[in-house]
Amino acid sequence: MARKTIGELVFARVYPMYLAKVEKKGRTRAELDAVICWLTGYDDAGLTDQVARETDFANFFAEAPAIHPQADEIKGVVCGVRVEEIDDPLTQQARWLDKLVDELAKGKALDKVLR
Repeated sequence: MARKTIGELVFARVYPMYLAKVEKKGRTRAELDAVICWLTGYDDAGLTDQVARETDFANFFAEAPAIHPQADEIKGVVCGVRVEEIDDPLTQQARWLDKLVDELAKGKALDKVLR
């Protein structure tokens, strides 16, 4: 079976993994949603709709109201790759989200995660 690209992955299938990761570390769904909404510009209803429609990552980011203007300040390593050096915009956006979720799960204060 061919491996899926990031754009083909269904956000609704990854979201529970993000949630499990942060809840395991004592964080909440509200904090996770705040991080996702900060990055993408979705409100709670928009985020819920994306999950319900089982949107893939390509459309999740394409339909995002507005990627946060400070998203380019997200720096660090995810899966051995520096997020600020990723050339593909979709991959970079997905890795920005991964990085924010990682920071939240590691106990970083929410106001620090939301640069």
